[in-house]
Amino acid sequence: MSDINMFIVIVYCNKLFSELAPACHQKFKSSLKKKFHRINERIPYHGGSTLLNEIYTELYITEGGSGEVNIEHEVRQIETASRRPATQERPIKCNDLFKDTAVRTVLTNGVAGIGKTVSVQKFILDWAEGKANQDILFIFPLPFRELNSVKSRKLSLVDLLRLFFTDIKQLKPADYYQYKVLFIFDGLDESRLPLDFQNNESLSDVTQSASVDVLLTNLIKGNLLPSALLWITSRPAACGQIHPECVDQVTEVRGFSDPQKEEYFRKRISDQSVANRVITHIKTSRSLYIMCHIPAFCWIAATVLERMLGEAESGEIPKTLTQMFTQFLIFQIKHKDQKYHGKCDTDPRQTREMILALGKLAFQQLEKGNLIFYEEDLRECGIHVREVSVYSGVCTQIFREELGLRLGKVFSFVHLSVQEFLATLFVFFSFISQNRNVLEHQTHSKSTVTDFLKSAVDRALQSENGHLDLFLRFLLGLSLESNQTLLRGLLTQTGSPSNCREETVEYIKEKLRENLSPEKYINLFHCLNELNDHSLVQEVQTYLNRGNYHRLDEVPLSPAHWSALVFVLLTSEEELDVFDLRKYAPSEECFLRLLPVVTASRKAVLSQCRLSERSCAALASVLSSNSSSLRELDLSYNRLCDSGVTLLSAGLEDQHCKLETLSLSRCRLSERSCAALASVLSSNSSSLRELDLSGNSLCDSGVTLLSAGLENQHCKLETLRY
Repeated sequence: MSDINMFIVIVYCNKLFSELAPACHQKFKSSLKKKFHRINERIPYHGGSTLLNEIYTELYITEGGSGEVNIEHEVRQIETASRRPATQERPIKCNDLFKDTAVRTVLTNGVAGIGKTVSVQKFILDWAEGKANQDILFIFPLPFRELNSVKSRKLSLVDLLRLFFTDIKQLKPADYYQYKVLFIFDGLDESRLPLDFQNNESLSDVTQSASVDVLLTNLIKGNLLPSALLWITSRPAACGQIHPECVDQVTEVRGFSDPQKEEYFRKRISDQSVANRVITHIKTSRSLYIMCHIPAFCWIAATVLERMLGEAESGEIPKTLTQMFTQFLIFQIKHKDQKYHGKCDTDPRQTREMILALGKLAFQQLEKGNLIFYEEDLRECGIHVREVSVYSGVCTQIFREELGLRLGKVFSFVHLSVQEFLATLFVFFSFISQNRNVLEHQTHSKSTVTDFLKSAVDRALQSENGHLDLFLRFLLGLSLESNQTLLRGLLTQTGSPSNCREETVEYIKEKLRENLSPEKYINLFHCLNELNDHSLVQEVQTYLNRGNYHRLDEVPLSPAHWSALVFVLLTSEEELDVFDLRKYAPSEECFLRLLPVVTASRKAVLSQCRLSERSCAALASVLSSNSSSLRELDLSYNRLCDSGVTLLSAGLEDQHCKLETLSLSRCRLSERSCAALASVLSSNSSSLRELDLSGNSLCDSGVTLLSAGLENQHCKLETLRY
């Protein structure tokens, strides 16, 4: 049967199934439409919720990816993604996830607050309104945070669905096999289930009772309802709980692209003149603009800036993350006072105790790696559930009670960054009021604020995954007296020594002279920004603006200035698509200094730059990096020699290497290089499609070696020049 005939049969069968679907089908659709047509953006002064279709902004979702576990700090992941050239991404619309009939299970990953749950909600709403995916008869959204509440019960799949969805009680077990159904498991990172794929019993009967964990693992493996579609969402750090062989397609929610950021603010802020001012202001701060990839941060920024730029509030307009989150907290406190007390001034001691209790909760849960928590966690910090509900903008209560089944109360901060800000506030307050460093669980009677900040810088640099990056930015920002003044009602003791800022700035500049990873360089510059020091960046930008960037090898730049140049290039508004070393200086020293920029580029032009095997060793490290964006590499007319290509080949064979085009023309190579490259071509992990070896003395023996690689079944090469 031809593909077109098969397609006609599928369409006909789906239409027939729709017509024969049980009476509960439309009622179930209506129920989901009613449930998902509004979005709770947690904006109390806007009435608490908004029609999803009115405010929804299409997210940038990419197809493909390994679904590998990524335990880097999520802000670091966002900043890395913002530097990734868009040309290497393949976008996919949310409603098209299951267009390919070969796809049964989709795993969608993305950092906290990036829009995974909202994407799920829009997918369900479009289906319920008859706009998309009408070949699916039933969609069952089962968030992990709700499945946690029944994890100890034994149920059949039929009973589990009837427990959560009252409108489908008349469905018979056979109906689940007859009709096309989709299960959506949102928030894998919130799961308290073991998901023991290896030891759980095998189950294939939808009426057979088992633990919820057994039901889920058998659904995902395809033992139970193999015809059903599955969509699982997760933060990157939790993706490893699902075996790769159980997933047909991986997608990544990248949040808002630059045009989508503007679209969000124009939809979110009704006064377009204010919206324009907000967008203009956000663009003046690179750190704020990058953070706006995260929809949750866009909401925070809109909450603060709409009032301040709309003249409803006065004060300095936030330019740093610390200023933004400080103003956000102040707004929430004011709103709470107005809503519950009818005035702006209540007992500051009570407010301080509550905010610091939330800060303690935030800090303790961050140490445990938790983004959601329960009543017992609150009680440990002396917080009553009723008090938390008062701070609806700061700590949101998520509650569901249905069918007499108490699913329990689950709490979370509105975003990970808010949790980190409150945790930092608690840590800073503990030090200046009690001289207690809760990071080290010690009391230092003789430590100064400067010592405390320096130790925090050291600890952040020791963290390979960047888990203290954002915390450090907030901590340094809170050390400024201007930010402490804003929080005077919360902090009983304010003020830092007059030389504290200067000494901390100099300490960070000393660290910038060390051999650090690109991510650590970038975070230290963001830290300088939080301390209102822009001297290094301004000096470098002044130099570049004079048009001298092509003579960098003639200028004795300090290590700190080289770091500043890397920061400027990586955080510029221009997309890092092609990096041409000759624009800066055709030298090995310049290349090694600008290596982080090479890593972030799609194409690197390094021809005629006097590179040697030393550069090949550095490039091998780049190609082996999971964060590398390189797809094309031009090394022609360099003295790499066979030893250099041997080093380079180690990177080319790495599983993370995605290089597709490589030029080694006129690099003084012999048959020895051919042996190394033949091994690369034979590697299953190699992505090389085009290889240029022209102008080298390969000899017949070298060509023979290459031919062996070309004949290998794993070879993907399409073009070879020699």
